[in-house]
Amino acid sequence: MNVYLKRAVPLLFTVILSMASQPGQAQSHLVYPGTLLLKVDLTDAARRIYRVQESIPVTPGPLKLSYPKWIPGEHGPTGPIQGVTGMKIHAAGKPVAWRRDLDDMYSVVLDVPEGVSVLTLDFEFLSPVGGGNFGAGISSTPRMVMLEWNQVLFYPAGYPTASISITPDIQVPPGWKFATALETQASGANTARFKTVSVNELIDSPLAAGLHYRRIDLAPGASPAVFLTLFGDRSQNLNISQAQITHHQALIQQAVALFGSQHYDHYDFLLALSKETNHFGLEHYQSSDDRAQADFFTSPGAYLADPALLAHEYVHSWNGKFRRPAGLATTDFGSPMKADLLWVYEGLTNYLGEVLAARSGMWSAEQYRDNLAITAANMDHRPGRSWRPLRDTADQAQILYNAPQAWANYRRGTDFYAEGSLVWLDIDTRIRELSGGKKSLDDYLKVFYAKDPQFSRTSHDVKPYTVEEVVATLNATEAYDWAGYLKNRTETVSERAPLEGISRGGWQLTYTDTPTELYKALEKERKTVNLMYSLGFIVSNDTEHGREPGEVMDVLWNGPAFASGMAPGMKIIAINGEAFDAEALEVALKQAQKDKAPLDILVQNLSYFSTLHLQYTDGPKYPRLTRIVNTPDLLTPIASAR
Repeated sequence: MNVYLKRAVPLLFTVILSMASQPGQAQSHLVYPGTLLLKVDLTDAARRIYRVQESIPVTPGPLKLSYPKWIPGEHGPTGPIQGVTGMKIHAAGKPVAWRRDLDDMYSVVLDVPEGVSVLTLDFEFLSPVGGGNFGAGISSTPRMVMLEWNQVLFYPAGYPTASISITPDIQVPPGWKFATALETQASGANTARFKTVSVNELIDSPLAAGLHYRRIDLAPGASPAVFLTLFGDRSQNLNISQAQITHHQALIQQAVALFGSQHYDHYDFLLALSKETNHFGLEHYQSSDDRAQADFFTSPGAYLADPALLAHEYVHSWNGKFRRPAGLATTDFGSPMKADLLWVYEGLTNYLGEVLAARSGMWSAEQYRDNLAITAANMDHRPGRSWRPLRDTADQAQILYNAPQAWANYRRGTDFYAEGSLVWLDIDTRIRELSGGKKSLDDYLKVFYAKDPQFSRTSHDVKPYTVEEVVATLNATEAYDWAGYLKNRTETVSERAPLEGISRGGWQLTYTDTPTELYKALEKERKTVNLMYSLGFIVSNDTEHGREPGEVMDVLWNGPAFASGMAPGMKIIAINGEAFDAEALEVALKQAQKDKAPLDILVQNLSYFSTLHLQYTDGPKYPRLTRIVNTPDLLTPIASAR
């Protein structure tokens, strides 16, 4: 905080400013004097070393500098401060001593010497070399880099980060191209200075750079402009087909038709295609940081397995960035986030992203239903439903994002995504039924996410919402006891998943002995064999990424494998005397059904070996949806283009 002001005001205001230095208590009316300058050198990105210099205007006296801790979209205290190394602070060319704030490990404190108006921070950010979620995962290779600006800056504490101005400056390796939602002020061969923005807008505008680059116009001739920028480790990774381009152009059209408005000035999808990085999407107001397999566009199975990636992040521009639950709309990056409405933030987005994947042609209506069947089966095989309600998976999101896969079905994980889809499908079909087909969730969306002139994109203003507003807008769309409905769906426990939206839509969850093409594609991409609905476990079929074939990843609590003594972390060595592989497991499962005999499974548990006798003879079970005769089909119109 600005200590010069502190000395010049009465004691009462001094106390207020002191309070503002605590995380979560930045005073909304304060504006930081001066503009920060941030220079990031990515020329050593191949070694995952980012070199940073930051200039901060200051006044003499005590100063606290904070590193972003709670990262929007990551919903937790995930700022990768462990990557900050070699930090030196200078004033007028002389070193300034600093120390860690013992109450806040994401901050440092120091005394600015008399006569000093600018501090210079020099440090390296060592980008992760192993797996992890979001910014804690691999973000650079010798041919590309995805930069999240929160990784490479400190900001003066005690001020709303929306009121701190910063000018970013970037240098990339020779021959590389870059893309970002930031607007360029000046550029050279491998450098660029961007226009001054707030710290909020900077962190909300990631940058991608790489040797292999392709930029595609997804809204030709339209305003606002929307672009898809691809970066790949190899040039062939950029071979997106014309049909796939058409799908993504249709995504923009269908999303605008769904919401009825666009609140951004322009939008940029930044998509990294690599087998080396971790794979996810992270939403931003007018861009998204998306990372997919290297063969995402060139492998039919890879594209089939997750075409909703970009659709999901695009929906977040409306639901999560422009509109955000009040508990997640904090004033700075040190304030704890309250995530109890993630079943709206992520759950509704998950539902709409999958719907838009179908409406834009990425999935057929049948493939949309096949995906819905997998979601329904997963949520219906969650014994943890008996003790943890949906809302608690949101409340504990900051923990559950990093929870292991072992026992995920009993612990429950970030289920507000998948179960959120089922809840919002239920709401959608219920509105259609109550209104006699005259209204749908689309009508709710056009009101709730209508463009609001009071909230300006230029400052990335957020229009917060509460559950009361959700209920009121639902009631304005179609009258019903939505408050009671949502309370029941999110706050109570139930051993069965909420499948009413599927049945009201004219379909039902069933199981057959043959997997759908989507199911097979997901197993191939995830390198797993998923027998959760039959034998009751998921096993790795991976020879990469630190796993081994036969490693048991999860076991259904109280399922057949559980009863035999199997647990996650064990390794299957052999089935019925034959060395483990996916084919041997499938053959043994069918043979057990034919012979009505148990499976003998040799497992390794740490340094110990034992044989488990798994009693299950009902054969393979794979989920799919089948029609309920003599009922209206609502799922087909939900998945149909507008």
